[in-house]
Amino acid sequence: MKDTAPFAGFEWMLAMRYLRARRSEGFISVIAGISFFGILLGVATLIIVMAVMNGFRSELLGKVLGVNGHIIVQPTGKSLRDFDETVARIARIPFVKRVVPYLDGQVMVSSPRRASGALLRGIREADLKTLSAVASNIRLGTLEGFEKKRGLAVGSRLAVQL
Repeated sequence: MKDTAPFAGFEWMLAMRYLRARRSEGFISVIAGISFFGILLGVATLIIVMAVMNGFRSELLGKVLGVNGHIIVQPTGKSLRDFDETVARIARIPFVKRVVPYLDGQVMVSSPRRASGALLRGIREADLKTLSAVASNIRLGTLEGFEKKRGLAVGSRLAVQL
């Protein structure tokens, strides 16, 4: 079997027949040209939008799931006291990659210039270091001794606000 080029002679002949006009059909050729350009523009736009959205989707999932997990386990009606045992049980489930226990709540933070509400997330130093979205984006300071020094990690937007 012989391979053919993407556009063989027949395709070129057929395209030129409808895109070139005879003298009496000049207006039809203009309409065909505008239609061809419109389809070309529409397909190019679709390809560009799909490429951008695929990149945006992977970037968004990487950012969101880098800090927030797929599943959050919370007790109903009472507080969770034995979280180390619960973490160990969840970590034994097949295909579970990481289990990170944390406490969260809303707080009021203030500085001499401003006060603002914030989300507080209490997490152990060892677990924080496993979150590459956080650990690899430290701008100032370090995570070393974070737990012993009663450290506080603040996001860049909140730091600028305060």
